[in-house]
Amino acid sequence: MSLNPPTSRTPSAAELAAGVLAGNRTMLARAITLVESRQPRHEAAAQELLRELLPHTGKARRVGITGSPGVGKSTFIETFGCQLVASGHRVAVLTIDPSSARSHGSILGDKTRMEKLCVSPNAFIRPSPSGEHLGGVARRTRETMLLCEAAGFDVVIVESVGVGQTEIALRSMVDFFLLLLLPGGGDELQGIKKGIVEMADLVAINKADGDNRLRAELTRQEQASALHYLQPATPEWTSAAILCAGLSGMGVPEIWQQIEAFYLKLEPRGIIADRRQQQSLAWMTDLIEEELKNRFYSDPRVIAQLDPTRRALLAGETTVVLAARKLLDATASPANPLSPDTTNN
Repeated sequence: MSLNPPTSRTPSAAELAAGVLAGNRTMLARAITLVESRQPRHEAAAQELLRELLPHTGKARRVGITGSPGVGKSTFIETFGCQLVASGHRVAVLTIDPSSARSHGSILGDKTRMEKLCVSPNAFIRPSPSGEHLGGVARRTRETMLLCEAAGFDVVIVESVGVGQTEIALRSMVDFFLLLLLPGGGDELQGIKKGIVEMADLVAINKADGDNRLRAELTRQEQASALHYLQPATPEWTSAAILCAGLSGMGVPEIWQQIEAFYLKLEPRGIIADRRQQQSLAWMTDLIEEELKNRFYSDPRVIAQLDPTRRALLAGETTVVLAARKLLDATASPANPLSPDTTNN
């Protein structure tokens, strides 16, 4: 008898798809790992999996939650998620954690902070490292959202890392955008781009209980006044500012009522569907730009020129513009239809 346990076989894309559709949480986790992989050998299987599951996606409420560090996003989401589960919803939470600049790994602490929600059979929490991707969202957050929808989760919450102005990328992948602020948010807004408020479908002043109540109400009034003069973040929807407290649950049901009213009003008018179509086009553009960048830096002609060009730039022998142009021109050749030598033929 062998002392070594048998090695588990990697499931095929078809097996993963069947498991996801059956609501198997282990298979869902493995499917997410597959689409998050940066290994080229996994790309084809990941796309086959997504193509098979695509007809089963698109039915969930997609909610993005953002706010500066310390605003209480994780506590709020746990209370929010638990209330949704208690009312019969299946909730997926995608938490995007900061990546270490050295190891490129993530802290992955949100799952431990959401102790009640993570043990619910109708909730699924997936922390992912933000990596080098701008916008406070992970590289494959959009694909992960689709997998969770295919697994039957009818509310998908994406919590951004809370890094500031680049969080606007989150707006490009959700239907409803919730901004959490602290009482006395004037100082807080100095640390984040004020334009984020312009994109919020709802502003919630969190931790608005106890001694914070008066300050929270003043902040709410300030935000409500500001929203009154801004263009609507979503056509035909009026953004509001309300109070909540994630720890006690105060105001949390009212936030869900706002979200439900949002869908009730805008879904029949096709506004949600139109937003998702525009997001798909933007997603395609992002992927094209990412792939072009990857192909550029993996091109042997660029690799051969990269270090010498960097040394020449640092030595003051060339300008930044000329250095960049030299590297870009390195990819041009007679075999390339976009080469300067052939475009005028």
